[in-house]
Amino acid sequence: MHCSRFFRDVRLCLRRVARHPLFLRALLALPLLWLAGRVPQPVVRIGPPQTVQTVNPKMGVHTRLTDEVEEWKIKRTLEMVREMGAPWIVEYFPWGYYEREKGHYDWTHPDLVVNHALAQGLTVLARIDFVPEWARPEQTTPRYLPEEHFADYADFIYAFVKHFSGRIRYVIIWNEPNLSFEWGYRQPDPEAYTRLLQAAYRRAKEADPDAVVLAAGLAPTLAPPGSEWGMDDLEFLQRMYDAGARGFFDGVAVHAYGWTLPPDDPADPDVINFARAELIHEVMARNGDGELPCFITEAGWNDHPRWAKAVPPGLRIEYTIRAYEKALQEWPWCAMVAMWAFRYPRPARNFQDGFTFVTPAFTPKPIYSTVQDYARKGPQAGE
Repeated sequence: MHCSRFFRDVRLCLRRVARHPLFLRALLALPLLWLAGRVPQPVVRIGPPQTVQTVNPKMGVHTRLTDEVEEWKIKRTLEMVREMGAPWIVEYFPWGYYEREKGHYDWTHPDLVVNHALAQGLTVLARIDFVPEWARPEQTTPRYLPEEHFADYADFIYAFVKHFSGRIRYVIIWNEPNLSFEWGYRQPDPEAYTRLLQAAYRRAKEADPDAVVLAAGLAPTLAPPGSEWGMDDLEFLQRMYDAGARGFFDGVAVHAYGWTLPPDDPADPDVINFARAELIHEVMARNGDGELPCFITEAGWNDHPRWAKAVPPGLRIEYTIRAYEKALQEWPWCAMVAMWAFRYPRPARNFQDGFTFVTPAFTPKPIYSTVQDYARKGPQAGE
């Protein structure tokens, strides 16, 4: 009897306390207090300058740190790139993230990425696209850039190159404009892209005469004439030249995926393979630009177990090392090869995960360890 009365009195007391506004505020604050105590924020320091040790100075990876919000993860990613032996990275810097209002720039996140990359001894190639809302019509995608806003994009290129002068030398103007998706779900237009490239080139050189401006990497595609989805990359590049692109880039970004074919599969206009990069360079040479370098800013093979364009993990490793070696030994016009993609901030949970070298939790895949061994010992590694 006494026990039941005690618990009844306790319940009544708790009900009264629970109705008090201060109690409710304290209750709402408890999760935040718990998180603050359980998840300490690490202090991240840049650290002393590092040097990449590698037998192949053309090795690179696409890092995809755009959406990585934690600084320690940015630093660890770039440390692992250096430790793997790749001196080059390609990173995506979306215009719409950093200029949400015309003329107002927020360099906080890109500064983090670039400063950590330089501390690790890495050279950064910056790909710039993604249109802010104020520079495109409503109901359009962030890849839709109307011609009346080409000058705004060029202004951003000026601001970016000026801000990163001495830290980033290489700037890629747009991405895969020969695909409808990347051109805002419009018909690809090499003449319009050439005008964008010309405007961006002029502004980049105003900001820093030593900047290296690269024409966009084109998607390797066999799209037939008039396709609503894309334009053949070789045709697109030739039409750029016909429209006056020559003299408005210092090199060409190239996308060279191997799919299921080995890197030594011969170049063929009717085939998409790694050696298709040779055909891009041939178009350049026919138009008087044979001395300009190509930068393979996306390439690679996929080892997802349930994707038709993937290969077994062992073949992916073999093809990747052979591609790095081919660029070094056989392609003097090729400045670097960046494989897609080093790591994603979170699992894609689809075939895209089969492209990575490292998991989101920083667990190295076998390809990472074998490429690292190659970078230290050369092509005889693992024999």
